[in-house]
Amino acid sequence: MTHAGPDDVPVAFVRALRSLRGVTTPPEVALEEVPGPARLAPFSAALTGEVRSARRSVAADELASGRFVVLYDPAGQEAWEGCFRLVTLVRATLEPEVGADPLFGEVAWSWFGESLAAAGLDLHAAGGTVTRVHSQSFGSLGMREEQSELELRASWTAADEDLAPHLVAWTTLLRTVAGLPPLPEGVVPLERR
Repeated sequence: MTHAGPDDVPVAFVRALRSLRGVTTPPEVALEEVPGPARLAPFSAALTGEVRSARRSVAADELASGRFVVLYDPAGQEAWEGCFRLVTLVRATLEPEVGADPLFGEVAWSWFGESLAAAGLDLHAAGGTVTRVHSQSFGSLGMREEQSELELRASWTAADEDLAPHLVAWTTLLRTVAGLPPLPEGVVPLERR
């Protein structure tokens, strides 16, 4: 999480991480804590996430995956316009015709904004990229189907240390990129049999 010792971790950063622990994720989203990046901020933490076609089944198809990173600089950073910066990377395989749509980049970026808006958040100091890769195989690999992949990278600044709504927004983004329909609050999807 951070290079400092436990006595050196700022209270604001600890409270921010505790706010994440209270988030209930949709059943098809599996999260795992991983080390945060070491050089981007004095304090960091990260989660990886996967959306699978069956409830938390390792054998199920992975529909989308990503990383949610919390960066904290007690002094703030001018480019961040704050002390907490959130960074995400989300990946998914697309249908080739969807990935070939010239407007798909704008659509994928709108999913990011809509996910934050649905959680009651603003796109404060937000920026990012949407990358599409279309693969077509030839020669001895020519029998493979065409494949398109999406990679959405984004970062934004949190207004305070309550990061729970940001994690909720991120899991919504993961589900959207995976092609799952939005869920009204309090509704749990039925498992496929």
